[in-house]
Amino acid sequence: MKRNKATVLTFAEKCQNTIIDERGSFAVSSPYPVPARIALSGDVLPLKEDKAKSLAEKLQEVILSEKKAIKEFTCTVSGVLSSSASSSTSQSDNLQDLLGDNERYTIYRFKTRSCTFVDGLGGTFDVDIEDLETSKADPLGKYLVCKSIQDTYITSIDRKGFDVLAKVTSPVLKDGIGGYQWKEFRFMFKEEANNVEMFCSQVVEMEKEVINKVSTSSGLK
Repeated sequence: MKRNKATVLTFAEKCQNTIIDERGSFAVSSPYPVPARIALSGDVLPLKEDKAKSLAEKLQEVILSEKKAIKEFTCTVSGVLSSSASSSTSQSDNLQDLLGDNERYTIYRFKTRSCTFVDGLGGTFDVDIEDLETSKADPLGKYLVCKSIQDTYITSIDRKGFDVLAKVTSPVLKDGIGGYQWKEFRFMFKEEANNVEMFCSQVVEMEKEVINKVSTSSGLK
């Protein structure tokens, strides 16, 4: 956690959401829907100096490990990574900036007391802490993050597929006027992708299939 100076907001800045949408309250921060997520509550405890130093060393190991993995990737993975290089930053770049900053950071440990799963419609479900502590991260979880392309959001990715939140046309109303609504989609892989190589290969194949189908239906092929 980095110590920053407090930002003083003007009255106009505090009320800017009422200009965007007069129906909104001061609690409204965005007009867009959000994907499924979890809400955590617990205690934030500062780490001792020796543990903080050990964490910094492990952080450096993570950076070196990622750089090594990227170098060993095949052409398929390298092609996918290079195509998104202009709009995304690798995890190691962000971590390196953290280690290379001359300002001092205070490192804290978050001890979870409760966990609540919130679905895309706002429904809440309590998660047992023991289940949370014994759960294992998906193999692709540490490599991929949410990406947004215009009105389409990739909200989650796992070894079996990925979820997309997209704005699609809604049914025509009685007055003949149609609109748009947000809808969730699930794209499944033909085979489980247990690593980045398999994931990128299947994404490339899915892209080829879509291009072929569009070309065939449009008469271009």
